[in-house]
Amino acid sequence: MNDDQLLSILKRAKVIAIVGCSPRSDRPSHGVARYLQAEGYQIVPINPNCGTPEILSERCYATLADAAREHRIDIVDVFRRSEFAGAVVDQALPLKPQLVVLQLGVVDAAASERAAAAGVPFLMDHCLAIEHRRLKV
Repeated sequence: MNDDQLLSILKRAKVIAIVGCSPRSDRPSHGVARYLQAEGYQIVPINPNCGTPEILSERCYATLADAAREHRIDIVDVFRRSEFAGAVVDQALPLKPQLVVLQLGVVDAAASERAAAAGVPFLMDHCLAIEHRRLKV
């Protein structure tokens, strides 16, 4: 994906699911969610073990499928370890998001291939907040 394609997606997107979003403010997922929310996106926190009904004043969902019943998900941002990321990508693909992002350090080549086969744009080992800032959306 080139910068123009990513910029176009970031300008069109409205709702970003943050899979693995932590309620703890010291966690990277929380910081990225807070940044994206401040930039005007609606964030949808996904965390089956968060122990709280809300993160950043948004309802927290146990699964991506649960969230998709109530929200049209434009971007899926994955904060899960590499060994768990593929399962999240598989849950995201039927939703046909505009983009799936595996955060910095998260790599799954097979998931990337499945996303490509499904026609879903995919970034791996990238931070959505860093890319957003870099592109000056």
